[in-house]
Amino acid sequence: MAISKSAKIQAEIEKVTAKINEQQARLKELEQKKLEAENSEIVEIVRGMSVSLTDLPVLLQTIKNGGTLGQNVPKSNTDKEDGE
Repeated sequence: MAISKSAKIQAEIEKVTAKINEQQARLKELEQKKLEAENSEIVEIVRGMSVSLTDLPVLLQTIKNGGTLGQNVPKSNTDKEDGE
């Protein structure tokens, strides 16, 4: 007996669905690998900065708030008066 047209279409649907599921699994795996690679890069950067574990949260918060790094030396009033 010949396979009906709808049965052929159903077989194709199942085949495509299986491929989609495989690709979704592969995508999830790649996204996880990317996240792990980014985390490794972040750790390498932070370790290269020689920042103590206690200072790290303060440093990151400063960066997040748009603050500057390094020493900030406020101008004294005498500097202001000299310029006037």
